[in-house]
Amino acid sequence: MHSQNHWGGSFEIADGAEDDHSRNMDIDRGALQHQQHHQLDETQQSWLLGPPEAKKKDKYLDLGCVVVKRKLLWWILWAVLGAFVLIGVPIIIAKSIPKKKPHAPPPDKYTEALHKALLFFNAQKSGKLPKNNGIPWRGNSGMNDGSTLPDVKGGLVGGYYDAGDNIKFHFPLAFSMTMLSWSVVEYSEKYKAMGEYDHVRELIKWGTDYLLLTFNSSAPTINKLYSQVGTAKINGSTPDDHYCWNRPEDMAYPRPVQQASSAPDLGGEMAAALAAASIVFRDNPAYSKKLVRGAATVYKFARDSGKRTPYSRANPNIEYYYNSTGYWDEYLWSASWMYYATGNNSYISFATDPRLPKNAKAFFGILDFSVFSWDNKLPGATLLLSRLRMFLNPGYPYEESLMGYHNVTSMNMCMYFPKFNSFNFTKGGLAQFNHGKGQALQYAVANSFLAALYADYMESVNVPGWYCGPNFMTVDDLRSFAKSQLNYILGDNPMKMSYVVGYGKKYPKRLHHRGASTPKNGIKYSCTGGNKWRDAKGSDPHVLTGAMVGGPDKNDKFKDARISYAQNEPTLVGNAGLVAALVAITQSGRGSGVGAVDKNTMFSAVPPMFPNAPPPPASWKP
Repeated sequence: MHSQNHWGGSFEIADGAEDDHSRNMDIDRGALQHQQHHQLDETQQSWLLGPPEAKKKDKYLDLGCVVVKRKLLWWILWAVLGAFVLIGVPIIIAKSIPKKKPHAPPPDKYTEALHKALLFFNAQKSGKLPKNNGIPWRGNSGMNDGSTLPDVKGGLVGGYYDAGDNIKFHFPLAFSMTMLSWSVVEYSEKYKAMGEYDHVRELIKWGTDYLLLTFNSSAPTINKLYSQVGTAKINGSTPDDHYCWNRPEDMAYPRPVQQASSAPDLGGEMAAALAAASIVFRDNPAYSKKLVRGAATVYKFARDSGKRTPYSRANPNIEYYYNSTGYWDEYLWSASWMYYATGNNSYISFATDPRLPKNAKAFFGILDFSVFSWDNKLPGATLLLSRLRMFLNPGYPYEESLMGYHNVTSMNMCMYFPKFNSFNFTKGGLAQFNHGKGQALQYAVANSFLAALYADYMESVNVPGWYCGPNFMTVDDLRSFAKSQLNYILGDNPMKMSYVVGYGKKYPKRLHHRGASTPKNGIKYSCTGGNKWRDAKGSDPHVLTGAMVGGPDKNDKFKDARISYAQNEPTLVGNAGLVAALVAITQSGRGSGVGAVDKNTMFSAVPPMFPNAPPPPASWKP
C-alpha cells in the first residue's frame, strides 16, 4: 500500500540521489566545519532578532453578493459614524431647540383703522353702559325705552343708536350684528392677533342681547315683534328724535315703540343675526343655544305664510328711512345662516329649493341685485352657499342649486371691475353702487368685504381665479379692488382726506351727530335748545373716533358740514361693513399661521362638525 501525495507528484526517489551522496563524501572537512559554524551564527542571530517576519495575508469578508476586505469595511463604518457625529448630531440638537413662532407682520394701516372703527360701536351704545366702555363723553341713556310695554320685563333698554339721531332701527341693527359675526367667524385668528377678539365679541353680544328682548325669544311661536324705538316725522313740528337736537343722555321727548305683526324681512334678518352670533359664541354653550332657540323662533315667525307683508309697508315712521323692498332675499340669507348654526338639513333643503331663487330673482341678472346692502342680502347669501359648495361639496340633491349660486357669485364679482362697465366709478376711483345717491361709502365697504372674502375662499381651495367672459380674473384682482375702495376711504382720494374720523391728519370734524356735536358741560339743553350746536360752524367738541361718514358725492366732492346728513352722517351699517372689509384685507394675523380664512374654525362651527347643535322646535317646518 502506497501513501498518497495530496499535492500531486510521486514520492519516489530519483536514481541520482545516491551519486549526490557519494560526491558529498568527498567534500573537504574543514570547509564543512566552517559552514556549520556559519550556520550556527545565523541560528544564534535568529534567537536574538526573533523569527523572520512572515508576510501577512489580507482577510476578506463575504457579504453574499460581494467580497470586500475586512479593513475596508471597517473604514466605511468609521466614516459613516463620523459623518453622523459631524452632521446628524447638530441637526438633532437644532431640532430639539424650541422654535420661536414667526413674527406677525407689523400692523398695517387697515389694522390701525379697524381699531378705531370698532370704537364707533361703543359710542353708539344705548342703555346702562359698562364702566369700561371707553367713551368718556357718553353715559347711560334710553333707560325708559319700552318701559310701558306689558310683555317686556324691564323694557327695551340697550342696543345701539342707528346714526346721528337717537332712533334704534332694528332692521339695520340686526344686519350690522350679522356682518360683525360673519367677520369673526371667518377671521377670528386675525381679531386675536390684533387684540380685538374680546372687544368685537362684546359688541356683538351687546346687540344680540337687545335683539332677544324685541320678541318672546323663549317661546316656540310668536305673533309679533318690536321693530323700532323712537320716531322721526318728516318736517315735523313736535318733539321727536329728528325735531330735537339732544345728546342721548338728555332725551326728554316721547320715544314710541313700533310693533310688527308681519315681518318676513325683519324676522329673517333677526334670525340671521342670532344664528351667526351663535357660531361666534360656541365656546359659551348656554348662550349659543339661547341664540339658536331665539333664531328658530323668529325664523318661524318670518316664514309664516299668512304674514308676508314687509315690516315697513305703510308705516311712515319706518318707510322713509329703512324701507324693505322685499323678503325673499332674507329668506335665503336666514336659511343659510340657520343651516350653518344648527346643521338641520331642512334649512339647506329650503335654501336650495329651486323655487326660492326664482322667487328671489337670484338668477335674473338684475344689476341692483348684485349689490350687497342692508336691504339686499342676495349677494351675501349666494356667497355663503358658494362657500358650502367650495369647502364641503355636499353633492346631490343640493348641487344644482349650489352651482347656480356659485355662478351668480362669480358674476357678481365681475361687476365690481370698472373694465366691465357695470357700475360707474368716480374719477378718484370710488364705486357708485348706489348710483350716486347719499351714503356711498357703506355700499363700497360692504361689497369690498364680499370681494376680499371670495378671494380668500378661492385661495383656500387652491383656485387662482375665475373667468369673466373671456377674461381670467385672479384672486389678487379681487383684493386689489377691495383695497382700492378702502384706500380711497382712508385718504387716497381727490380730497386728500380720510372719511374715518380720527384716522389720518385730515378727517371730517363737523359730523351730523347729536352726541358728538353737543358738549358734555353739565347743561341739559331743551329740545330745540340744542340747535345751537347743530348750527355751529366749529369742530365737534367730542371726537367720534372710528366713525365712517356717508362720503363724497359722485364728483368726489365732500362738504364737511353738520347739516349735510347724506355726506357727513355715520351709520351702524356703514361701520359694520367697514370693520368686516378691514379685517378681511389686513395682513395682521397671517404671519401667525392663519390661512386665507379660518376654514377650520368655520367648519368646527357648522355642519357636519356640530352634530349636537340644538334642533329647531319640534313644531317647526320650513
